[in-house]
Amino acid sequence: MSWLDTVLSAPTLVPLPVLVPLFAAGLTLALHRYANVQRVISVVALAVSTAASAGLVLAADSGPVVVDLGGWAAPVGIALVADRLAALMLTVSGVMLLCVLLYSLGQGVPEGEAEPAQELSVDEARVGGAIPVAIFHPTYLVLAAGVSNAFLTGDLFNLYVGFEILLAASAVLLTLGGTAERVRAGSVYLIVALASSVLFLAAIALVYAATGTVNMAQLAVRLPEIDDTVRVALQLLLLLAFGIKAAVFPLSFWLPDSYPTAPAPVTAVFAGLLTKVGVYSILRTQTLIFPDSPAVDQVLMVVALATMVIGILGAVAQNDVKRLLSFTLVSHIGFMVFGVALASEAGTAAAIFYVVHHISVQTALFLVVGLVEWRGGSTSLDRLGGLARIAPVLAVLFFVPAINLAGIPPLSGFLGKVGLLTEGVRTGTPLAWILVVGSVVTSLLTLYAVVKAWNKAFWQTAPPDLPEHAPLPRTMVWPAGALVAFGVSLTVVAGPLYAYAERSAATTMDGVTYVDAVYPGGSDRGTGQSVEVTEESTGEEES
Repeated sequence: MSWLDTVLSAPTLVPLPVLVPLFAAGLTLALHRYANVQRVISVVALAVSTAASAGLVLAADSGPVVVDLGGWAAPVGIALVADRLAALMLTVSGVMLLCVLLYSLGQGVPEGEAEPAQELSVDEARVGGAIPVAIFHPTYLVLAAGVSNAFLTGDLFNLYVGFEILLAASAVLLTLGGTAERVRAGSVYLIVALASSVLFLAAIALVYAATGTVNMAQLAVRLPEIDDTVRVALQLLLLLAFGIKAAVFPLSFWLPDSYPTAPAPVTAVFAGLLTKVGVYSILRTQTLIFPDSPAVDQVLMVVALATMVIGILGAVAQNDVKRLLSFTLVSHIGFMVFGVALASEAGTAAAIFYVVHHISVQTALFLVVGLVEWRGGSTSLDRLGGLARIAPVLAVLFFVPAINLAGIPPLSGFLGKVGLLTEGVRTGTPLAWILVVGSVVTSLLTLYAVVKAWNKAFWQTAPPDLPEHAPLPRTMVWPAGALVAFGVSLTVVAGPLYAYAERSAATTMDGVTYVDAVYPGGSDRGTGQSVEVTEESTGEEES
């Protein structure tokens, strides 16, 4: 095997989405005085990471690709596991992170290269403050590494580490610029995130006390053999921690006030990706570690319904487009939780497809809203108008992902919702039927909310204080347009993508493939051997 074959082999690709951004973060921090060099390093690092993730999508279709860090095999060491679900999430998040980074290059004003104060203040008024590039690039790359680590990890404690990396990076990004409003929003976000981290850490400690391991594959073997009450308590504690991060109702109170204050690229990353890490964690633990829990699934259905309905009612009441989209973000998390709560392959496949759709569409919308703020000087719908006439390209860029979010056929949002509704009807329980009705109502109200925003921002008469005409920066328009096109492309490739989501759901729900890949022979260890296995593994871990 040549050195090139070795470099491009699947096991070599697995750690790259974590290691490359981390290495690049250190490099950009060391070169903080050279803004242009920082830009090049960041773009190359995320491009390499995304390419590696795309390679893993192909490799994982033949089975999970496992890398034991440091050469220590599971359950003693930490395993990075690229199965179909993880590889798909890595690739979509990589595309999103790269597009947002390219968009941010047109918005930020590099430190040490600022324009005259008066001219800079005009830009700040349009985009909510310039991005301090020397801080932004290393922090953004650390965020990318944390996201990749969360998707790839094979044990709960390393998932906690991924969340803490996200917390540290997101707190910095949220407060960029140091305005009072951003610091206030960042403080709320930090307190809530720390609370969820404490809950998660406590859950990990209790899981280890009950089972002697935090390796997910080994937990799938051991948890069914502990007391039912203890197992449900551990499950609910993990769901509580992940629910805060995913912003499910009633744990979503922090999101609408935190996200809209940040610069457009930061808001787009947070809205499109960070909550999906929480959803991914719920999906992974519910299918692998707690696969048979009908009572908890019923609770998740109620949570999904409340998240949908309360979130979209909040969106309808908003008169600021950023806050409106923040509430729709909360609402559509409910669709994903609905798919998980159905606890079936079809429901899980629909949830996976919907997560991919929502990452691209929600991120694109927030980037476009950043352009709306640039051109109109505000995101308040009362202070906008006439943008369809003076910026027709911007009107198209907003309209396409907006109707996709609402689920207009034949776009990907419609296809994902049809999958969820079909499985809900097939399930046939009263609660499933209520969720089906709630999903339809939520979709209609989403359409109403985005049409209201469209009419006010683009069709109503322009206010007299609308800023004078200024061309939209191409360096911001092209990445936003690319992400809008990516969202549309999900409709074009919906057949193969949905088929991949179905295969992902099959292996995710099965669990045996994952367990045997990470913990060879683990799925064959029955009740009679459980005590011996536990003692052996615990002894290894202690040594």
